[in-house]
Amino acid sequence: MSSAPSTALPAGEGLVAPAPSFSLAELGDDFRRGIWQENGVFKQMLGLCPALAVTTTAVNGLAMGLATLAVMIASSSSVSLFRNLIPANVRIPAFIVMIATFVTVVDLSMNAFAHELHKTLGLFIPLIVVNCIVLGRADAFASKRPLARAIADSVGVGVGFTLALVALGGVRELLGFGSLFGLSIFGASYPPFLIFVLPPGAFIALGLMLAAANHYGATAAKKVGN
Repeated sequence: MSSAPSTALPAGEGLVAPAPSFSLAELGDDFRRGIWQENGVFKQMLGLCPALAVTTTAVNGLAMGLATLAVMIASSSSVSLFRNLIPANVRIPAFIVMIATFVTVVDLSMNAFAHELHKTLGLFIPLIVVNCIVLGRADAFASKRPLARAIADSVGVGVGFTLALVALGGVRELLGFGSLFGLSIFGASYPPFLIFVLPPGAFIALGLMLAAANHYGATAAKKVGN
């Protein structure tokens, strides 16, 4: 009488975990793309409400950028994790609820641990909920990608947004007050250009920075073409 076939695995062999559906190169590309190639402020002209309103100093720009970065990482991670459970016809309301939850956490945390900065940024922290960059990346990228790629993308886009706000705030503070991060750069004899810390100065500074960025991009493209 023949014995039943053995189902035991050969020695040294075991269950092999499935390979991830992404590579480290893809994660690096997702991260780097958001910093400059798809920069929300300088390339896509998104999130301009906080970019123009709160960047009177570099510190304000840094704080707003980090708050947005934290919300982006948390919301994109959640959207990616639950992407297969959310019906397509209610995905936008569901994403907004997720984003609003994390914005509330960031808002209350800043109020508790950085109260003066929270008062300075004011209403613009709750308005992160409707920031086009946050909702756009959640819908266009995180809802269609695995968790690791969603995190890499959100970190890159968030860092790019933070750098843009710090750069804009630094330029306005430097020209408006002659200081950077509260440290005097040009000395007490510097005649401040207060227009740069007023609302019109935000548009002027952003316009000049966009012109410089476009000029740099065009020059670099010509060099590559040659």
